[in-house]
Amino acid sequence: MTATLKISGMSCMNCVKHVKHALADVSGVTEFNVEVGKAVLSGEFDLEAAKAAVEEAGYQVVSVA
Repeated sequence: MTATLKISGMSCMNCVKHVKHALADVSGVTEFNVEVGKAVLSGEFDLEAAKAAVEEAGYQVVSVA
């Protein structure tokens, strides 16, 4: 499974670092690429868990593709 999360509230590389740290703890995520405003995830993961991790880090997932 691959998913692209559009994330609001990110404005700098520190934000990218926080989201990377949050996604590293999501079970089943094998690869991810995080940029300001979006994250692309791959693996066999629970999408709701990934969204929750991003939101617990202080950002909002506004769409998933």
